[in-house]
Amino acid sequence: MSLTLHYHPLSSFCWKALIALYENGVPFTPNLLNLGDPEQRAALLRISPIGRFPVLSDEARGETVPESTIIIEYLDRHYPAATRLIPQDPDLALNTRLRDRVLDLYVHLPMQKVVGDRLRPADKKDPHGVAEARAQIRASYAMLNDQLAHGGWMMGDGFTLADCSAAPTLFYGNKVEPFADGHRHLAAYLERLTARPSFARVLREAEPYFGMFPKET
Repeated sequence: MSLTLHYHPLSSFCWKALIALYENGVPFTPNLLNLGDPEQRAALLRISPIGRFPVLSDEARGETVPESTIIIEYLDRHYPAATRLIPQDPDLALNTRLRDRVLDLYVHLPMQKVVGDRLRPADKKDPHGVAEARAQIRASYAMLNDQLAHGGWMMGDGFTLADCSAAPTLFYGNKVEPFADGHRHLAAYLERLTARPSFARVLREAEPYFGMFPKET
């Protein structure tokens, strides 16, 4: 196979890329990386100097593609299929990219701040930073809940990049800052996402690793 995805099945940003691959049935070789293993970490650093995944390698085109959003854009451009994850209408495409950035920057990253703080030693905790992150998440929930009142996917009728971004963001976000009470549109949307075959497959594959998710102490 031309494509190889370097990833870990518990990583939220890796989920985003996996959803795109599964959504369109794009053939690829999964390369599961354990960053606790020095050899595997070194292998990742050779293709991603900052040491982050997911990374997509395309042997046929001689390309190495980092960052989940860019991977999805790359797949949509070079391996198009039935579900166009970037709408062809330029204005809708722009708004889809905007929604992707909002989800990543104002829900996903603050969520990771909360989770990351759980891994810190007791004397290194950042309660002020966590409080700020939670406030940002709640403000974003309220905005997204209003935008989802139509009852469809993030951008309306079509499943897009924005939904690939929303699925891991809201799944993990709901664990650290639950939103069922008072955000019924958002909660219903997460139910639709978890029933989507592409995301349901990601969740099944991640289930054996859920015990590694850091709990609140």
